Amino acid sequence: MKRQARGGGSMGVGTSSAEKVEAAADKAPDRPGTGRLRRRLAQADLRAVAEARRALRELLGTWGKPGRSDVAELLTSELVTNALIHTDHDAVLTATVTPHGLRVEVRDFVARRPRLRVPDADCDTHGRGLFLVQSLADAWGVRSHGVGKAVWFELDADAV
Repeated sequence: MKRQARGGGSMGVGTSSAEKVEAAADKAPDRPGTGRLRRRLAQADLRAVAEARRALRELLGTWGKPGRSDVAELLTSELVTNALIHTDHDAVLTATVTPHGLRVEVRDFVARRPRLRVPDADCDTHGRGLFLVQSLADAWGVRSHGVGKAVWFELDADAV
């Protein structure tokens, strides 16, 4: 079942909510497939997109059903790219993985919330990032914080 934070608000529903994913990671730090990734992304440095994908790939290893890590890499690169292109600030990527789920969050320091747009077939490749996140993630949303926002998604390890 697909869960989303409607209207860009926070979401705390379901068994793979941020609190439960992070709590599970805290309780089982030595289990295979469990870990955290945190990277600072330099302003407008698009080389960080490939680095984020590589680091996430290493973190995930053999996590989830086949193809889940590919989806995670794609969605992560979309969030990282959006943060670096649409803000004039650094960003922070955080990923928490457990045997049951993955939560990826990209925090930036601009309060302006992203807009979900339906991609225009005539418009090259722009405007598809959040549409992909909405289509492929098990849950996603935008959370405001003191000096900006965090855009996040979750994937369940066993989903197909």
